[in-house]
Amino acid sequence: MLGRLAATSLRRFTGSLQGHLASPACSAMSALEPAASVGSAQPISQRSTAGNVWTWMQQTCRGKSNAAHEAGLKVYNPITPGMRGRIITLRDDLWKGKPYKPLTFGKRSTGGRNNTGRITAWHRGGGHKRLLRTIEFKGVRKGSQPGVVQRIEYDPNRSARIALVKYGESDNKKNFAYMLAPQAVVAGHVLRSGPDAPIAVGNTMPLAAMPNGTQIHNIELYPGRGGQMVRSAGTSATLVSKGEDGFGLIKLPSGEQRAFLLKCTATIGALSNPAHKNRKLGKAGAKRWLGRRPVVRGVAMNCVDHPHGGGRGKSKGRLSQTPWGKPTKGARTRKLTRTDQYIRLSRHKAGRKGRRG
Repeated sequence: MLGRLAATSLRRFTGSLQGHLASPACSAMSALEPAASVGSAQPISQRSTAGNVWTWMQQTCRGKSNAAHEAGLKVYNPITPGMRGRIITLRDDLWKGKPYKPLTFGKRSTGGRNNTGRITAWHRGGGHKRLLRTIEFKGVRKGSQPGVVQRIEYDPNRSARIALVKYGESDNKKNFAYMLAPQAVVAGHVLRSGPDAPIAVGNTMPLAAMPNGTQIHNIELYPGRGGQMVRSAGTSATLVSKGEDGFGLIKLPSGEQRAFLLKCTATIGALSNPAHKNRKLGKAGAKRWLGRRPVVRGVAMNCVDHPHGGGRGKSKGRLSQTPWGKPTKGARTRKLTRTDQYIRLSRHKAGRKGRRG
């Protein structure tokens, strides 16, 4: 009985491949085969089905892998349903060992609860244990003393890569620091800071010392506080202009144009790991590894749990709202009007202008 079923499945699989093997694309692939694998002058459609399938699978997988590698991505082979479609960023050039221990400390998981034990952040909990790295967001420290990049590391707490920087000749733990790694910065790169630092990728300086049109990241909102904006993977902002009133105009990744004090510092260049936006987790369990729990739709709840809940059948009965009755889908919730004076062009108006253009 099992042998008959196996034979039937094989016939069906072979029949489904006949259309593909006779297609122009498959005929064109025959010219790409190495001469040693041909073995005869017969065209590809007349050889064994197993040989055709194996050659097609090899060429397809090899092409996808090469293209993904050039884009900074790693594509998994579909050996399981969870691995089919799973794509992550490459980590071949990163440090393979553990992080620098004096600059790490444990991260206590809250599960989305506050100090009273109530859930204030939904869909949190579980996930892999992590070590927090102490990041120097003020850029290269100790004035104008240069720092040498020792290695580029993976940080599970952020999307960008981090660089371990050493200051001076001593191996004292106080001479090491972590900072955000820009693109094109590798081990051995010398980083400098201060208004007299050269215009080079990875150097940190005040906005007043930069020329217009410079790509920057890790921008300070207040002088001396450290970078707070443009810190995620692959992002960068552009210094548009510098005014005589002590403010510079910067175009942020969202399209918003905001005024910053020229005394604020920033780091030159775009951040590393730009392929992070193209990753695919592949399965729900990968989301659980990151500490994210399932999300339940409001229409699937009871009426006491959500404004969209209850009713008979699929009924919502009102505009889309949060569990606390606030409107969603584009409703403005910004209340910090004190900083509106620094926003010269909002991201909403910038998006509309781009669509019209």
